[in-house]
Amino acid sequence: MKSSAPQRSTAWWLATLRRRRERQDDEQLDLSQPIQWSSPREKEAAIAFFNAAFRAEESGLRQAHELAASVHEWDPDLTEVLRLYGDEEGWHRELLTEFLRYIGGEVRPMGRVTRTFYRLYGRARRMETIVLTNLMFETIGSTTYRMALRNVRHPAARQMLGILTRDESFHVPLNVHFLRRVLERRSAIERLRLALLYRLLFVSLVLLPLASRPKAMAFDGISRRDLARGYARMLAGLFEREPDLGLRAPGLVLRVLGIRRSDLDDAELAQTSIEAAERAADRTQVTVSAL
Repeated sequence: MKSSAPQRSTAWWLATLRRRRERQDDEQLDLSQPIQWSSPREKEAAIAFFNAAFRAEESGLRQAHELAASVHEWDPDLTEVLRLYGDEEGWHRELLTEFLRYIGGEVRPMGRVTRTFYRLYGRARRMETIVLTNLMFETIGSTTYRMALRNVRHPAARQMLGILTRDESFHVPLNVHFLRRVLERRSAIERLRLALLYRLLFVSLVLLPLASRPKAMAFDGISRRDLARGYARMLAGLFEREPDLGLRAPGLVLRVLGIRRSDLDDAELAQTSIEAAERAADRTQVTVSAL
């Protein structure tokens, strides 16, 4: 078994989030030039894509602030980390609301599949379940943004995607820290239950592109298979790098998608690592071209 990836303390995450907060309001979207869409279909696909992003950030904000209240009694510093993390998700939500207006869209009601996912997520009561689910949602969000950034050429859309991609490179390993802290207080039986949940979520999220692609592909140019493989590689590779968490992707699903476990430790997968978080920690030092 591989050794665990490098870790950082709650104090490190807290100090870094406080520095990020000081510079957050200085960053503005450049919406001075209208986007010239190739077709009405591309525009509608962009609106669907950024609506999905909005719902993900909205969910992250709510869950982070609820968790902050839950952990205050046993870790006040982690409470503040969760609150600041939730505030960053809230800032993304504000940017996405502004961006949707700019492209001629608005925040729309969720589709049936998305609504079902978030409804089930909202029913979770165990802290470890909430944290793992949020971590996996953050991971597929990070994967989608990074893959879209390869294909999208509109400058304003690339800036919005760049902000999301950069910050999720920080948020994914931050959520790994949350999960590790929660699991320190859980029994072997509770960890086993979580491992079973991980496998169920893994399969569900890898299948998600079957529903999402018809709505967004005309904007981001990502095929169903490529996105499903991207989700599987990142969701599997993330936990291959963190073996102490005891979560392993189902081998059958990886084989069906043509993914070998030996492929789960390359440079792209390191985008969810603590090293990636350190690179993304200072917002002013990260450019879209470097992502």
